[in-house]
Amino acid sequence: MNEENKSNYYAIIPATVRYSKELKANEKLLYGEITSLSNKNGYCYAQNRYFANLYNVNIETVSRWLSHLQKLGFIQVVIKRNENKEVIARYIYIVDVPYCQKNQYPSPQKYQEGIDENVKDNIINNNIDEDSLFNLIINKSFMISSDFYEILEHLDFLYTQNILDTMKQDKIQSLKDIIYVLYDLYNSNLGSLLSKVSRESLLNLYYTSQGHMPNDLINYYKRTIINKYMR
Repeated sequence: MNEENKSNYYAIIPATVRYSKELKANEKLLYGEITSLSNKNGYCYAQNRYFANLYNVNIETVSRWLSHLQKLGFIQVVIKRNENKEVIARYIYIVDVPYCQKNQYPSPQKYQEGIDENVKDNIINNNIDEDSLFNLIINKSFMISSDFYEILEHLDFLYTQNILDTMKQDKIQSLKDIIYVLYDLYNSNLGSLLSKVSRESLLNLYYTSQGHMPNDLINYYKRTIINKYMR
């Protein structure tokens, strides 16, 4: 079915979305429409103009709704680019935990099979930021490899939301930075280094790196890990 026509599939809006005090009513409706359009392939590729016409709003408004849904961890927007870094496609995935755990639709297995390999590779390289990656991980999204979850569990970097609620913001930011660098290494040809790292060393290297320029902290931290474990 062409997504330029209204979908005949049911829309699903789980309790986490329905009762969210952070979402506007139209953002909740947009989430439901995305679930409906994702039914066939496991993802939605409708453009902002489609949603703008559907809800009689401008494209910029739709863009803000999508950004807010992604920021809160309910969806993941993945951009696919060609070799010239030009955008050739956009995919919207549902990543809300209760939605997946209850297997209402689609099942994780079918969802995973529906993801283009190039799109999966593109997530960290071209689109995902620290906050989005962190939301995927703390929500146990199946878009993240089980191997990487095992690495984080071994290093004791997996936290529940209840624990995060008790942590200070600077500690959470440190955790985001560390996980982001680990995931970057995991997806590179240096992924084998992760079998050598330790939690204590990663923390020490991170806090040592904080004396570096803030806008280059991530890259500097990554280089210190490589320099230490490539010896």
